[in-house]
Amino acid sequence: MDSPHSDVTGAAIRAEGFGLKGPRGWAFRGISFDADPGSLVAVTGPSGSGRTCLLLALTGRMKPTEGRARVGEHELPRKMAAVRRLSALGQVPGVSELDPALTVAEHLRERVMLQRRYDGSVRALLRSPAQRRAEARALIEQSLASAGLDLASLPKRDRTPVRDLERLEALRLTVALALIQRPRLLAVDDTDMKLSDAERSAAWALLRSMADTGTTVLAVCSEAPAEADTTVTTTETGADDGATSEEGAGDAFATTGSA
Repeated sequence: MDSPHSDVTGAAIRAEGFGLKGPRGWAFRGISFDADPGSLVAVTGPSGSGRTCLLLALTGRMKPTEGRARVGEHELPRKMAAVRRLSALGQVPGVSELDPALTVAEHLRERVMLQRRYDGSVRALLRSPAQRRAEARALIEQSLASAGLDLASLPKRDRTPVRDLERLEALRLTVALALIQRPRLLAVDDTDMKLSDAERSAAWALLRSMADTGTTVLAVCSEAPAEADTTVTTTETGADDGATSEEGAGDAFATTGSA
């Protein structure tokens, strides 16, 4: 079965002197790098150095303060809405978290309904309910297969609550949910947090496979893997008032709209 993103052309990323300042200080600044379409980009740096803010800025969810960036054909910050449309978020704590009370199936159905609502063509709306259900099932199956999440291995299959998932399983689910949007850019935060060595290897193998099939992947991590094509390192910026850089830019995210 083909991957739901196998026909996707990844979005190239280019940043020059890119920076973001919130009310309490700089989240990050001076970021410059180039990444080709279908690249795996690792974002590293100490905790509080603006890694998450950089991820959100490059996906059009936070408005940068200085410098320039281009994602695909779109300039930031001028085309933030367009960048949001071509990108999707995997796990990003506080932004795109899974609901622990919902089941895997409920999360998948909800994402398909949202995708249909915001991205459905007139032709799709004219299809019969049976056709739409069949297409939704196929999209879910393809996304799960690409993310490597085997429902048969879960305690209650697709009725398993998110709170009962292992961390790697939860990561795979967030990737599957993102793939339903057929993104050109996939962004994942805390990629390797609290994973064993074997789980970390599996997580990077998953993201490498996403890049190899066309989707550009932007992944925040504690240590860049050998699989990465590009590594971007953020540094402490000395945010004011003793706040971390992510806290300092929190209000900036609130002004950009939905994740």
